[in-house]
Amino acid sequence: MFSGIIEELGVVRSLVRRGAVYVLALEADAVLEGTRIGDSIAVNGVCLTVVGMEKRTVRFEVMPETLKVTNLARLHSSDKVNLERSLKVGDRISGHFVTGHIDCLGAIRRKTHSGGNLSFEIDIPAACRGYIIPKGSVALDGISLTIAQVNPSGFTVNIIPHTGAHSTLGFKGSSDAVNVECDILAKSVYCQRH
Repeated sequence: MFSGIIEELGVVRSLVRRGAVYVLALEADAVLEGTRIGDSIAVNGVCLTVVGMEKRTVRFEVMPETLKVTNLARLHSSDKVNLERSLKVGDRISGHFVTGHIDCLGAIRRKTHSGGNLSFEIDIPAACRGYIIPKGSVALDGISLTIAQVNPSGFTVNIIPHTGAHSTLGFKGSSDAVNVECDILAKSVYCQRH
């Protein structure tokens, strides 16, 4: 379980196939403090298990299905990714509950600047639109955000300059893919009604 508050931007070193899985190697600093093999770290919002660490490098095994349904397969060496360690009991929850299980890939339809803030219009598949509610929560690449507006093909979120400067959203643009995790509470209510 995560909160959607990004701790740092990691740098992709490699993504290579090893047998039936892929190994993702990242360079990081802050998220390695206190981390052990077997711990969970959200990488662009995807919950992954640490399988190796050395100096400033952390490694994860990634199933082909995970690559198929997330934007991790699109990563290249030197790309930046959002990183967050899992919550500990007693931690402050500044965002919302984020499980690290991606619901769908979204596409940035439009990115606009307004008064120093950024606004993103995100298109998502019809199967996920029922989980999107005005003023509800959503995680984009693991970032906890509030839905500003619900649109026929998705939703709009606004982000403050700090979030733009300290996450991948600051350099993403139109047609880029983002991992979308809808709020677990909204999903529960939707499933109860349908």
